[in-house]
Amino acid sequence: MTTNDPFATPQAPTRTQVLNTAKNIINGSRRQEYGSPKDSFERIAQLWTITLGHAVTAHEVALCMAQLKIARLVQTPTGADSWIDLAGYAALGAEVAGATVEEAH
Repeated sequence: MTTNDPFATPQAPTRTQVLNTAKNIINGSRRQEYGSPKDSFERIAQLWTITLGHAVTAHEVALCMAQLKIARLVQTPTGADSWIDLAGYAALGAEVAGATVEEAH
């Protein structure tokens, strides 16, 4: 139900909106800007390896970026952008880790 009230609180994103937005971002503008997720996360992993002094993998980059989004959501649970980014990092992490997706249970 929509309202014409300019002061109405915007409706929270639905699960479909969050997932579709994440899908559009990771398959569209982000991929165009940063290249393939594997290449981007491997590049980040190399830099973090130097900074941290121990080996970091591409899938660990995805896990850490997801944790960053979770930390932000603890503070601001209504931050739609962080929920969208979290979904995106989960999908990209599965891809760079080589996870296979079977039919839903």
